Amino acid sequence: MKLTQRPLTHRPRRLRKSSALRELIAETHLSTSELIWPVFVTGGKNSQEKINSMPGVFRFSPDLLAKEIGAAMKLGIHSFALFPAIESKLKDSHGRESLNPNGLLPTTVKMLKDKFPDANIITDVALDPYSSDGHDGIVRNGEILNDETVEVLAQMAVTQARAGADLVAPSDMMDGRVGAIRRALDQEGFTQVGIMAYSAKYASAFYGPFRDALQSAPKFGDKKTYQMDFRNSREAVREAQLDIREGADIVMVKPALSYLDVIQTLKAHVKVPVAAYNVSGEYAMIKAAEAAGMLDGTKAMVESLYSIKRAGADMILTYFAVEMAKYLR
Repeated sequence: MKLTQRPLTHRPRRLRKSSALRELIAETHLSTSELIWPVFVTGGKNSQEKINSMPGVFRFSPDLLAKEIGAAMKLGIHSFALFPAIESKLKDSHGRESLNPNGLLPTTVKMLKDKFPDANIITDVALDPYSSDGHDGIVRNGEILNDETVEVLAQMAVTQARAGADLVAPSDMMDGRVGAIRRALDQEGFTQVGIMAYSAKYASAFYGPFRDALQSAPKFGDKKTYQMDFRNSREAVREAQLDIREGADIVMVKPALSYLDVIQTLKAHVKVPVAAYNVSGEYAMIKAAEAAGMLDGTKAMVESLYSIKRAGADMILTYFAVEMAKYLR
């Protein structure tokens, strides 16, 4: 049976017929310079601890972390977000260890900046890794105190800046904390230290493995009185605009994959760079499905990260950073 050729003027498949053509017209591009690798640091020496809920992710002692960062930089990754695993005995209800200039995080930051002056070191500003309550703020009678917490966060940011942090990243979602941190940094002469604000951080089920990594799960209740309701998107714009007015240099959406619409909305409404955090649960789901033989882990990783970039993210925090950098090479 002879088929009659259809008189089609437009045939989009023409531009898909070869890899070279697909590359030529690709609308979205991702480079290693846009990847931020979140890393977990623990005390001691020559220590590498498995995180069971995050296959392939470890807590590193500072000496081993330096080796990992050196290797990552050779792959083209230059930005690293540090998260400290604090000993239980150092935790209290006010997170006082967060202000210790000789604590795990400040000493690690100083060592890394001395060793890798060109690395972009980003530090987490929040109380939960240091709090015996596991919350991002000071707790009194079951309530998370906003203004008292903000005072501590501002001091914490200064401590981190003094150690050499390039960007401080408040992840706590307290009201007014960006402005307080900016004022505190400027008053201490750290006018060149930037703020990457977790502006739209949602109360999400996808943080479980991260809390396992830092043993920072809340000891009571949840975080819904300060982290955002996942049903809201306009609120994300308000939060980001407030943070920008208070001095944020970069705003962030967290998590990423279930909030691609929020990333796209923020990109359309703000004039500062937009970051997105491809969080631990998103990473763990792909790794678990790959281990079960349900999907190709590499292809799922690539598709996921490109979808985040396509939505509008200027930079992506992801535990896949090293793996993705190798793929891009």
